[in-house]
Amino acid sequence: MKKTYRIDVDCANCANKMEEAARRTAGVADATVNFMLLKMTVEFEEGADPKAVMEQVLANCKKVESDCEIML
Repeated sequence: MKKTYRIDVDCANCANKMEEAARRTAGVADATVNFMLLKMTVEFEEGADPKAVMEQVLANCKKVESDCEIML
């Protein structure tokens, strides 16, 4: 399953860091960030709980870019 979320990030480099952090999160099959549209698309692994996974994605993104936001 794929879902798209609005994000708040200041620069393209920060968006790349968020994308990599999301991809490394358990339960995420793939993730892409579009800095121009301020959107993150996440493809979840089979059987993953999107809400729980996205809470972990946000925590991981905050580790690499403390002022980023994902509108869950």
